[in-house]
Amino acid sequence: MRKVEVSAFELAQRFVGIKEVPGSVSNQHILAMLRLDDQWPADDAVPWCSAFANYIAWLLRLPRSRSLRARSWLGVGEVVSPDHAEPGFDVVILKRGKGNQPGPDVINASGHVGFFAGIEGHRVLVLGGNQSNSVSIAPFPGSQILGIRRLA
Repeated sequence: MRKVEVSAFELAQRFVGIKEVPGSVSNQHILAMLRLDDQWPADDAVPWCSAFANYIAWLLRLPRSRSLRARSWLGVGEVVSPDHAEPGFDVVILKRGKGNQPGPDVINASGHVGFFAGIEGHRVLVLGGNQSNSVSIAPFPGSQILGIRRLA
């Protein structure tokens, strides 16, 4: 029997377009991702980027943070520099918000996490969940990068 291998990025691409349901109804797929690692989310209107990354890693039996905090991914896998990041293997952890955000040594702060999709000028492309309330590829300023980690 032939074993088919798929990267985290390739698997995550299959979820592009999944989005939150407006109003009091939740997308049950997103809710399942959230509840993989924590039971408190009652709906899909909470930050779920880390839940998406954890779900993909869980499906592929890769190391994962097991936390809904985006910055928890700073402790997963091996450190990779932006020059050596590769789609399919790496997650990007970003600062979130405006103003002076804490650096990578502060895990208990806002952030964003997703799968590295490339570099475009001074921006990093991220395939992630909860990007405009859906799974998508979106650009972020390279200056927001807190870290890049290789999962496998």
